[in-house]
Amino acid sequence: MKITVDIDCTPDEARTFFGLPDVKPMQEAMMNQIQERMTASLSAMEPEAMLKTWLPAGVQGMEQLQKMFWAQFASAGRRESKE
Repeated sequence: MKITVDIDCTPDEARTFFGLPDVKPMQEAMMNQIQERMTASLSAMEPEAMLKTWLPAGVQGMEQLQKMFWAQFASAGRRESKE
């Protein structure tokens, strides 16, 4: 035998029925705090500093790759001029 019961209630009503705490005020306070911190740290940084912070290995790696290519091009140009 199968019995199905449909209950029509809001999430707030279900949370209250099961005795779960309402975390919405705490979540809003935490999100506001996170937003304030992010805004303060972003406004204090210059675009170049932000990129170096977010992509430290990527930017340095690209610079090293570029230097390596230029060194190869320079050494290839010197070899051709000698021949």
